[in-house]
Amino acid sequence: MKVLLLTGLGALFFAYYWDDNFDPASLQGARVLLTGASAGVGEELAYHYARLGSHLVLTAHTEALLQKVVGNCRKLGAPKVFYIAADMASPEAPESVVQFALDKLGGLDYLVLNHIGGVPAGTRARTPQATRWLMQVNFLSYVQLTSRALPSLTDSKGSLVVVSSLLGRVPTSFSTPYSAAKFALDSFFGSLRRELDVQDVNVAITMCVLGLRDRASAAEAVRISTSRPLLQPEHRGVPLNVPDGNPKMKSSRQKSKTEKNDGHLEPVAALEVQVPLVRCLCPGPARPHLFGLY
Repeated sequence: MKVLLLTGLGALFFAYYWDDNFDPASLQGARVLLTGASAGVGEELAYHYARLGSHLVLTAHTEALLQKVVGNCRKLGAPKVFYIAADMASPEAPESVVQFALDKLGGLDYLVLNHIGGVPAGTRARTPQATRWLMQVNFLSYVQLTSRALPSLTDSKGSLVVVSSLLGRVPTSFSTPYSAAKFALDSFFGSLRRELDVQDVNVAITMCVLGLRDRASAAEAVRISTSRPLLQPEHRGVPLNVPDGNPKMKSSRQKSKTEKNDGHLEPVAALEVQVPLVRCLCPGPARPHLFGLY
């Protein structure tokens, strides 16, 4: 009897979360602001919106990569595509980005928050400096973007999509400040969803929880994290040496999608899966969480 009951509950759960009522026509002419759009998940989302005829404002840190994505979106049929290069580590950037989108599109129907930041060069993951930087990029900028865009989304009865991580649910080693930022995202937007519901504000909020990615690069990241010596006082603030002579640790979403792997699943969830999140395009209140475990 218990087995039948659990089976029934499981079937109801999957029916609730996987019932797909997505209408592609609903995105024709939709006004979309997408962050982290220069590579990976953000780049693929931009192409999906372009194919479906949405008006786009794309933002990311690297202008050259953004220009490439903008050109591809135009080829795919996007009626309007604008871009603005912005560094979300700057507290002034989020408001400027939203204002740019409002000026170009006249309002917003979708705000898709997808950008991430890794540990900046010359800092260790658990230092206050690195934690403060990561919280600004991976959490506080999300709050700022949402706060500035929410009045327009309220007017349009729009949707807010937040691309998060399994590390916002299950902490792992060597991801302390990153995991803290992702837990903060889940808590903030979960609470905001309930507040909007109580206030009868018709803005859908969907959390996209991404899991592991099949890349060999994470094994190298763990090796670096575990083998890197503690900095002596006289060496603090000096950029650390990283393989290939690159003084910066690149975000996983900036790595080439043609990078080969050795067939092993990455042991660190901080490096996210890069797949098209088709279901994120038109989220609804009935599907508050979308999981992508690969």
